[in-house]
Amino acid sequence: MLSREENELLTRVGPETPMGELMRRYRMPALLAEEVPAPDCPPVRVRLLGEDLVGFRDSRGRIGLLAEQCSHRGTSLFYGRNENCGLTCIYHGWKYDVEGNVLETPAEPPNSDFKIKVHHPAYPCREAAGMIFAYMGPRDMEPLFPLYEWGTLAVPQTCAVKSYLECNYLQGIEGDFDSSHTSFLHNNDLQNTAHLKRDGAPMLDADDTTFGMRATSVRKVGAEQIYVRTSPYILPSFSIVPGAPTAQFEEDDIRAFRFWVPIDDRSTWLYILNMRNRPFTDEERKSFRSWIDADYRRIRNKHNDYLQDREHQRTKSYSGIAAVIPAEQDGCATESMGPICDRTKEHLGYSDKTIIALRKMLLRAVSAVKEGKDPPHVIRDSHDNDFSKLRSLKAVLPAQTPWRKILEGLGPNDG
Repeated sequence: MLSREENELLTRVGPETPMGELMRRYRMPALLAEEVPAPDCPPVRVRLLGEDLVGFRDSRGRIGLLAEQCSHRGTSLFYGRNENCGLTCIYHGWKYDVEGNVLETPAEPPNSDFKIKVHHPAYPCREAAGMIFAYMGPRDMEPLFPLYEWGTLAVPQTCAVKSYLECNYLQGIEGDFDSSHTSFLHNNDLQNTAHLKRDGAPMLDADDTTFGMRATSVRKVGAEQIYVRTSPYILPSFSIVPGAPTAQFEEDDIRAFRFWVPIDDRSTWLYILNMRNRPFTDEERKSFRSWIDADYRRIRNKHNDYLQDREHQRTKSYSGIAAVIPAEQDGCATESMGPICDRTKEHLGYSDKTIIALRKMLLRAVSAVKEGKDPPHVIRDSHDNDFSKLRSLKAVLPAQTPWRKILEGLGPNDG
């Protein structure tokens, strides 16, 4: 378990908090590109790392992410006019460009130089794979944009969705590294009693890497084989989760890159970037969104008890919660812990080995920033910036196989 001080350290993400400072050293998704679909379209509210912001696409297609309150008198720029390469406050006409420069102050005298003395808070953005990424850290410390697999794919080969969670980000991403829970929470076939006996208590391991951490689970498959899979934790709060044991990274295999993005201390956006080696069909894109509504809220959520079916729980599935994707069932587990889980009351066992390693890795990264150092995975040199083959690895192997060497041969694990 964590001490109360450590729990506070890892879960508080606002400005000038240690974890917030760590998060701000990386680029994080701020919104989906579809939320600002065209030049001069209406601006949108964005809340990220405890800050209230406004996102917009200007007349030239550039993305702006500005502090929501106008620098003049504090009126919300969400209500502003998006036109002529700037966002204009409707109160007194102050106009800002995507970089936060004040372009116009029409209520001031014609010869006033007031506008050059004010700079509005603005964060640089980059559009990729249907998402808008923002950098909110010190301008003189902005890192390179990491090159992941999805950065090498054409947009039709990617499909990004997001969903809202009413809990702290850490509860969400810890679920991605809790391998043993999959045999229980995601068991949708109670008749398969061998499933729990085989998979319920995997052997676990964790290793630090240049990008964060690699978690490994090893399960027995009968008496002669093992199923090995790895899950990368990518700083600050990203993950790649493995598919089914039979899935292979071939032409039709769908991979998922997940971004756990703190809205604030008590709520989170989960972005899931699906990708494959061919363009997605319209029907496939619809299926990826079938579990969320038009506002990116989950159809199964805490306010309707996740539509849990007790008869279904008794006869068919372990949870009684139907799911298009496992993340729907995960939502019940993580949100029901409360907005910020009190980790001082936990009783951790062997099944939590990778969770413990994850927390220690984050605490070290926070300490590095406090000491004035770059945390892991802040990329400064282009020669170190190729993570295009970083993924979850999985394989069914003979029981006595030296699986570490096999996995190293399947693909890179540390960028």
